[in-house]
Amino acid sequence: MKVIVIGLGAMGSAAAQHLAERGCSVRGFDQFTPPHSQGSSHGLTRIFRQAYFEDHRYVPLLIRSFELWQKLERDTGGRLLHLPGALVLGPVNGRLVKRSAESATKFGLPHEILGASELKRRYPVFDIRPDTHGLLEKNAGYLRLEGCVEQHLRQAAKAGAKLHTNKPILDWQDEQPGSSITVRTAKGTYSADHLVITAGPWAPQVLASLALPMRTTRQVLYWFSPKGSIEHYREDRLPVYLIEAEGNELLLYGFPLTGPDSEGVKVALHGSEEACTPQTICRDIRLSDEQSIRARLANTLPELAGRLLRAETCLYTVTPDENFLLGTHPHNPAVTIAAGFSGHGFKFAPVIGEIIADLVLLGSTAANIDMFSLNRFRSAQPVPP
Repeated sequence: MKVIVIGLGAMGSAAAQHLAERGCSVRGFDQFTPPHSQGSSHGLTRIFRQAYFEDHRYVPLLIRSFELWQKLERDTGGRLLHLPGALVLGPVNGRLVKRSAESATKFGLPHEILGASELKRRYPVFDIRPDTHGLLEKNAGYLRLEGCVEQHLRQAAKAGAKLHTNKPILDWQDEQPGSSITVRTAKGTYSADHLVITAGPWAPQVLASLALPMRTTRQVLYWFSPKGSIEHYREDRLPVYLIEAEGNELLLYGFPLTGPDSEGVKVALHGSEEACTPQTICRDIRLSDEQSIRARLANTLPELAGRLLRAETCLYTVTPDENFLLGTHPHNPAVTIAAGFSGHGFKFAPVIGEIIADLVLLGSTAANIDMFSLNRFRSAQPVPP
């Protein structure tokens, strides 16, 4: 089967690999050279965790993703997944620790619950309140983001995929549902039996005719030099972490020191109300951006808020329920869509690639993806193609 993949970021690179390794003739297209800094898959690191507070239905996918990340490491000989653990913090009456514990218990994930005094002893960088508790997940940590995309693409090429970078897609057409797909670029036209659309933050534009409820938002990532000693931030002393928000605040997340001291320690806020597109996003770092993160660090990790060494923007493509969009095009069974990963999708990349290959080759998948249905937001009235 001939398959074209549009977008070679996190999901597209994994899809290209799985499809090529399962015998498909794959062509992948990207308007840039991935990994690049124009979309969602950049910024050095992404958190990997399995005790999912968002919804326990994600956990089987994460368990499989964990296996596939480890397999990618074995196959390539590179270290992509680091496991210093993942710590979620919140008030005793909050939801973050409670729901993480429910997922961990339901699926037998190694973890421990820590009270305020133990948290203070182990992790002095945090400002721990008396009513705070935490869950420490063992098989969790972070992924080397750009390296993951690079290795997926290398494995795809090794399996025979032809990857076209710096070649934007102008449009795609099908004569009728079920017929061959034609993709047009500025330098040529290509045909295939199946099309996979993994367009990241460009998905709302590429899939505009479907009126899927997605919005793209501006995010900012920060790297700080701590005020005091950097020793408490090293990987053997600090896991990745998520701190539950209060009121209208955004969830705070961060990492141990993952590179040289000069790189600084990465931290960010999860979510944003600043809508944009990949073309209109403000790439400059504003004074208000720095003020926002410093305000949150003041009562969570006060010693981290030293000199700001670096900051950069990225993009979330968010659905109303923050669950993914994954499945077959509602009007054309020869098109598979993976979009709307809402700022928490990267860790799923290899299992999403595997599921896409299932959908292309088998028309279905054994994985439970009902919660990602493309039709869940649609009215009862069919929308014409």
